[in-house]
Amino acid sequence: MPQELRAVEWSGSSLALIDQTVLPHRTETCDVHDVDTLVDAIQRLVVRGAPAIGAAGAYGVALALIEGEREGWDEGQVRAAVARIREARPTAVNLMVCVDRVMTRFDEGLEAVLEEAAAVQREDVEANRAMAAHGADWLLKRVGADRPLRILTHCNTGALATAGWGTALGVIRELHARGQVEVVYADETRPLLQGSRLTAWELVQEGIPHYVQADGAAAGTILRGEVDAAIVGADRIAANGDTANKVGTVGVALACAYADIPFLVAAPTTTVDLATASGDDIHIELRGGDEVLEWSGVRTAPAESRGHNPAFDVTPGRLVTGLVTERGVLEVAAGELPGDHLR
Repeated sequence: MPQELRAVEWSGSSLALIDQTVLPHRTETCDVHDVDTLVDAIQRLVVRGAPAIGAAGAYGVALALIEGEREGWDEGQVRAAVARIREARPTAVNLMVCVDRVMTRFDEGLEAVLEEAAAVQREDVEANRAMAAHGADWLLKRVGADRPLRILTHCNTGALATAGWGTALGVIRELHARGQVEVVYADETRPLLQGSRLTAWELVQEGIPHYVQADGAAAGTILRGEVDAAIVGADRIAANGDTANKVGTVGVALACAYADIPFLVAAPTTTVDLATASGDDIHIELRGGDEVLEWSGVRTAPAESRGHNPAFDVTPGRLVTGLVTERGVLEVAAGELPGDHLR
């Protein structure tokens, strides 16, 4: 995969998003020229992954300004459009953090907003590179480097989910570059299959040996001793280390704890929300029931059944062996908290 792959790219007057709903069968770009289209793209998961959504939201402020100029909006209407972008997905804190950061330059005009959005994107790529090195170093020391590692991951956390390079998958890419990956187990990630559609696609581009497995197979694979460590991303990390991530993550963490292998969370500091005391305070997005009741538009459950479809779950901090950010690794389960790292 070329390192310059970008899920989110500013084209001069609009936003170009790799349409992740059609991968791996087609590679298409969605050109976004207005706020309605951006909000829809975020909610439909055309763009997804907390850091990538954050970058899209940052550029969304510029889109709102441009659309407001085109449509004759007053300042209040532009700010209301930005608020809609900010609230498009409630669990991923990066979206709110990045929009709020860019809005600090709102009164300076479009050029300043674009400058800040570009900084958001650039800094995320730099953070991903740094956390990849920190995470690889920590894992090799923790597990031992006498042989290449067998890694399990959940959902998609690569270049597609970020401004570039990747978080958890970025750590895996770094390990692979060092010749330290034997195989990756990629959970399929029901119900929208981000693992089998997106993570596997990225692993193929990188030439990294891997298996795609059903989510329900993950715990058994771990308990059979076939995994040396699990690495996942995050959408919000509370002050006590509780971590919200794609639904199914907490089961992986529990299996890792039982098997006594490392469970590593990789996320930039923008994902840490010190204003959220614990996972109990994290809003969990409930998506439409049809995502679990249908397959490619065909009903797979009885007509009378209702779908329960939380997009995320929360892993207690006591199960997080390590949290790697661009600043290093915190051993959360051993008592090192995000606030100690960031203040």
